[in-house]
Amino acid sequence: MATIYIVEDDVNIREIERYALKNSGYDVEEFENGGDFFKCLERKVPSLILLDIMLPNEDGLDILTKIRTNKATAGIPIIMVTAKASELDKVKGLDLGADDYITKPFGVMELISRVKALLRRTKHVETESQIRYKDILLDNDKHAVFLAGEVCELTFKEFELLKYLMINKGIVLSRDKIMDQVWGFEYEGESRTVDMHIKTLRQKLGQAGSCIKTVRNVGYMVE
Repeated sequence: MATIYIVEDDVNIREIERYALKNSGYDVEEFENGGDFFKCLERKVPSLILLDIMLPNEDGLDILTKIRTNKATAGIPIIMVTAKASELDKVKGLDLGADDYITKPFGVMELISRVKALLRRTKHVETESQIRYKDILLDNDKHAVFLAGEVCELTFKEFELLKYLMINKGIVLSRDKIMDQVWGFEYEGESRTVDMHIKTLRQKLGQAGSCIKTVRNVGYMVE
């Protein structure tokens, strides 16, 4: 049975989330701040995290960054839950590594639907600990990329984008498919988001970035 951690300081919202999740068959742990959450996270890694942005002492984006930069927790599926609804807030959360985004007020059915969809999507086939293509080495365990032995600094989404392209080497991936797999369930961003990340990824990879080919009117592929 999947265990879901709720990090939310609003008691009423937390009760709604707990009630909906428990009724859907999930185990639930609740936290009203980052301190208590991280103490529990050291003992047990959950199947998914519902993370509010506006929290006391330490906001959700800082917590998200810590989760994604820790090797032991980097792969946990995370849904950001917040009253903030601007496009900038959504993009910032997703670029820092959130898998999905739900805005308050939300319906119980929508919440459960997104949780189920994310758990299905992240229940992928185990990826090799290291993926190599020419001078590029992607290390899943270290969540790092190396170019001819030198570390290449990538953002969380750039790493996930490169991994998805490398896993599917030789296959043309449409922008919509990339959006769905890398940015998450029903993310309402534009396909331009993919193009911009491909551009920065190529720049950071330098000459090795030439392996990422544009397929006109379709998408991208690693040769």
